[in-house]
Amino acid sequence: MRIDMHTHIIPPEWPDWRAQFGSGAWPRLEPHNDGTASMFMGDKLFMRLDHRFWSVSPRLTDMDRFLVDMQVLSPIPAMACYWANAAANQVVARFLNEHIASVVAEHPDRFIGMATVPLQDPERAIEEIRHARESLDIRAVQIGTCPAGRELDDPLLSPFFQACQDLSVSIFVHPIMPILGRERMDRYYLPNIVGNPMESTLAISRLIFGGVLDRFPKLKFCFAHAGGTFSFILGRVMKGYEVRPETRGLLSQPPSEYARRIYVDSLTFDAASLHLVIEKHGVERILMGSDYPFSLGDTNPVASIKEAKLDEQTEDLVWDKNVREFFSF
Repeated sequence: MRIDMHTHIIPPEWPDWRAQFGSGAWPRLEPHNDGTASMFMGDKLFMRLDHRFWSVSPRLTDMDRFLVDMQVLSPIPAMACYWANAAANQVVARFLNEHIASVVAEHPDRFIGMATVPLQDPERAIEEIRHARESLDIRAVQIGTCPAGRELDDPLLSPFFQACQDLSVSIFVHPIMPILGRERMDRYYLPNIVGNPMESTLAISRLIFGGVLDRFPKLKFCFAHAGGTFSFILGRVMKGYEVRPETRGLLSQPPSEYARRIYVDSLTFDAASLHLVIEKHGVERILMGSDYPFSLGDTNPVASIKEAKLDEQTEDLVWDKNVREFFSF
């Protein structure tokens, strides 16, 4: 089976959250006569979307065309709304999670669900992930690289990580909006092209150096976009570990060993880069992912895996067995 673990979906219609919760950058959808829609964050245009974001039928058609048997569905990351009042955001998260669960229930042989939670309040996030796991049978949660301004080694996130570990819920870390160097990326679509990989790289580094993987040894983390540029700087990370004492205080192993405990998707757009990612993270930690249906995603992820000329056993791991292991099904 060929499983695409990194795709996004939204409901076709949304409540008026601004009217319900007051002013703020609440997401809203403005449909157009040509079948597309503009997504706004408050009054600011976020992007124009086509019907594949909310309509299941063309999604299934694309899956069949590109030989994808199943997709993992997660919300558009910007809808995490970490800036908002946590109680209000929990209502939004519940709405998105229940929509994804309903799509999975209608097509259980084609889709797997992933949740979102109001991580600006870890207690509410725990409440929501427990509901998603126990009532909706969702086995993974998507979080940002720096949720609500907190790095992944922030102790305030530890109760949430503990709950995910106890519930056997895996964590998919996806950039939401570049924070690092944002003022220098004001053109050329650089926030997505450059900013998002930088965010993932920093998040993985904080996760490792902060000792999070030792504190939660059974918790599974996967990073979007092949882990950003982390594979490419791992040699430098190792050099820092060797010569800088401040990098070693919380680690029981070298960073290269922790890198082989972290899952990443296959989204490199380049066969040579994919081989490097496999080398650094290990063949059992790579999951096929496309970022469907975004324009900066991989239209045909199966073909991209094929272009890398991996052996048959590795292909099977990347698009099937590793995904099953990550989601525990």
